[in-house]
Amino acid sequence: MRSGELAKLAGVSSDTLRLYERKGLLPKVPRSSNGYRAYPPETLQRVHLVRAALSIGFTLDELATFFERRDKGEAPCEIVRAKAEAKLRNLEAHLQHLVDLRARLCRVLKEWDRTLKSTPRTERARLLESLAAAVVPGTETLSRQWVPSLTRPFAKEQKHD
Repeated sequence: MRSGELAKLAGVSSDTLRLYERKGLLPKVPRSSNGYRAYPPETLQRVHLVRAALSIGFTLDELATFFERRDKGEAPCEIVRAKAEAKLRNLEAHLQHLVDLRARLCRVLKEWDRTLKSTPRTERARLLESLAAAVVPGTETLSRQWVPSLTRPFAKEQKHD
């Protein structure tokens, strides 16, 4: 089948198929006399396999390594499982950091609410400065590392407040 047909059946773009081919996720396919790629029917299963693996966090490069071994007749199952386990550990660490960040943000908001209640509206409450004064060693990079979009605006505001 041609790339447009395969792409439609797989729910991806033709560009995605070409990327998968360049990365080694799909075997090189013969071209018809007019230069179009002619994918065998089993390619659809491979694309579905790639999409499923991507959905749980594998990268294209990781998959290319697995498929290269597999296509050579090897059984990379132990490597695949170990990589998935490492991804799970990494994900659990990310989740813990997010839980910690959430707890810290809840504490900050409660403190800011108390500060705002006791500060006249015409005066600065110096909320951002209170963050710098309360930095706990080891947590100063928490939001930059896991939630970078939250820290960029704060850095600018701190200069002006």
